[in-house]
Amino acid sequence: MTRQEFKICFNQYFDAIRRYLVYRGADTELATDIAQDVFMKLWEKKLEFEEGRTKSLLYKMASDAFVSHFRKAQVAAKYEQSLELKVESNDPHKQLEYEEVHGQYLIAMSIMGEKQREVFLMNRIEEMTYREIAKRLDLSVKAVEKRMSQAIGLLRERLIKK
Repeated sequence: MTRQEFKICFNQYFDAIRRYLVYRGADTELATDIAQDVFMKLWEKKLEFEEGRTKSLLYKMASDAFVSHFRKAQVAAKYEQSLELKVESNDPHKQLEYEEVHGQYLIAMSIMGEKQREVFLMNRIEEMTYREIAKRLDLSVKAVEKRMSQAIGLLRERLIKK
């Protein structure tokens, strides 16, 4: 796809793809982000531009990206729920200590990069192996190991630091 063809394709289909995503349930900001990601992937693939085929491909890619986004959100929500563990102690000191560590953990998860958080949650919540994660995310096992190492390093830094 030439630059000119891509520009025409973007101008012709971007708003339609964004509206489609809003119709599917995304808010306007999320729909815009997903639509931009879809067009970036289309550009990276450098496929030949064919009017009907390209349009169908864009809608399919947008639909897949939307579903993928909500699957990731479900994993994160499931993980958040699993953190609602109660400290089984009547000792207020232990309860306070738990809440402090839990708060630091949530902060660390919020500042962690999306790629690292995704790998960390897939491993710890979904109990996927590095190989399974690599296959799902289309990465090498080494890339998964590096992201996991970065995630654990950040957690260590945030939780040990007082």
